[in-house]
Amino acid sequence: MENLISLVNKIQRACTALGDHGEASALPTLWDSLPAIAVVGGQSSGKSSVLESIVGKDFLPRGSGIVTRRPLVLQLHKGDEGSREYAEFLHLPRKKFYDFVAVRKEIQDETDRETGRSKQISSVPIHLSIYSPNVVNLTLIDLPGLTKVAVEGQPESIVQEIEMMVRSYIEKPNCIILAISPANQDLATSDAIKISREVDPTGERTLGVLTKIDLMDKGTDAVDILEGKAYRLKFPWVGVVNRSQADINKNVDMIAARRRERDYFASTSEYKHLAHRMGSEHLAKVLSKHLETVIKSKIPGIQNLINKTISELESELSRLGRPVANDAGGKLYMIMEICRAFDQNFKEHLDGVRPGGDKIYNVFDDQLPAALKRLQFDRQLSMENVKKLITEADGYQPHLIAPEQGYRRLIESTLVTIRGPAEACVDAVHAILKDLVHKAMGETLELKQYPGLRVEVGNAAIESLERMREQSKKASLQLVDMECSYLTVDFFRKLPQDIEKGGNPTHSIFDRYNDSYLRRVGTTVLSYVHMVCASLRNSIPKSIVYCQVREAKRSLLDHFFTDLGKLEQKRLSSLLNEDPAIMERRSALAKRLELYRSAQAEIDTVAWSK
Repeated sequence: MENLISLVNKIQRACTALGDHGEASALPTLWDSLPAIAVVGGQSSGKSSVLESIVGKDFLPRGSGIVTRRPLVLQLHKGDEGSREYAEFLHLPRKKFYDFVAVRKEIQDETDRETGRSKQISSVPIHLSIYSPNVVNLTLIDLPGLTKVAVEGQPESIVQEIEMMVRSYIEKPNCIILAISPANQDLATSDAIKISREVDPTGERTLGVLTKIDLMDKGTDAVDILEGKAYRLKFPWVGVVNRSQADINKNVDMIAARRRERDYFASTSEYKHLAHRMGSEHLAKVLSKHLETVIKSKIPGIQNLINKTISELESELSRLGRPVANDAGGKLYMIMEICRAFDQNFKEHLDGVRPGGDKIYNVFDDQLPAALKRLQFDRQLSMENVKKLITEADGYQPHLIAPEQGYRRLIESTLVTIRGPAEACVDAVHAILKDLVHKAMGETLELKQYPGLRVEVGNAAIESLERMREQSKKASLQLVDMECSYLTVDFFRKLPQDIEKGGNPTHSIFDRYNDSYLRRVGTTVLSYVHMVCASLRNSIPKSIVYCQVREAKRSLLDHFFTDLGKLEQKRLSSLLNEDPAIMERRSALAKRLELYRSAQAEIDTVAWSK
């Protein structure tokens, strides 16, 4: 199962490199879902010594007051027997540190780079990986020591800031808490135990470590605690004996310190029976085994998070669109594909797949008939106007049977008013088509990606609609003009019948201008006009659909495509010049997606092999 811990370490490093980690964040990330061990304790509780004992190397800064001022994410990687030990920092990629004194100095320098040379703290972690045949695979997070008072040069808020930082790690449900408490102090006042119980009241995530057992007052011991009789935890306490300050000053190495620790527990009568589960080496093995168990239990949840995140990343990448091609042919093809997607969306609005096309039918079925009804034919065919036009049409010689020229003038002057509703109908459909163009552009995600192309496509589409409107207006008005220029013959053939049915042609020609006669002429003209209106009510929509709607579906971007083929690569590039923030976002998402897919494959492999 050590491969599983190595895998988690690998994923954590990749997460950190991509910024996909959730320190002090409430967002669920892959980093948050991966179990890790956070080392918690008060200042001078022996945290640093415990970590160095587990690693077997002197590498942590030492001193008085707050020494750890930034979280240190420490990943241990067990190497092959006889392999050389070295360390790597995430902020110094590809640089290997073989001298661990230099590692200590880099931790100090990197801390100062973030916080300055003051006593301030920072929640930005330092990431350190150590490769050695003498370690177990493990991830430990060393946190600043809890304190009750601020030291000189620190704000009073430092106490709360450190506690909030510590809580931001240990409150996460996948965090294992390694609570470090000195045995030579009353455990009831232990900062580590107090905060651990607050965030993990059941103790499911807490492991206790007793330090400084060898420094307890004479006549006292920690047996009751180590045996679980006092301050009982869910998991057994582990006691350790760290190097003294004198040992550190004398540069006593870790191998000798571990041997001395083993000898202490084996030779001290109070702890002899517990020696098999005491010491730094045992602690490292316990932590590794416990981490393995926790990781194994969390695999289903990790898999769910990975699968969900992959789906979300793929969705967002799809929304952002593909990256721009480098060559002119690729750019041209990409533009054509985007235009086709827009054109398809536009057609779907007209065909009813998407909403909006029905408004055109409403223009034909409601607006045009209503506009025709509003035409004031009565005013045009008032007796005064009928008499005036018939008289003028007769000229110096009054008509003999029927006032043919008068009828023509009356009909022409009346029908010409239909031009207004015909033009209005064309304009109404044009407005709807423009609105559908804007909707289709908004629904074409790729056009949002490239503002320059969006403007050009929008302008080209509107220009096409304008040309189609002019053609449609010309055709619709021609329909009206046709009705004005040629009257239906059958209409005239009915006029002489009035004489046969009782008319008297011997009456004075001036009798024909009486009210009854004029009213009959007006009624006849109105009847003809209504017949023409009924015909135009059908033919004008047909003309508009043919000239505008049908052409918009067939050739909305034809002119644009013709011009597009003549553009140079520089101009094509300007059309696909997207927001740099989107390009950066797409690149980051693609890297993150690659990380999650890799993690998915590797974790699935481990899960299936269990």
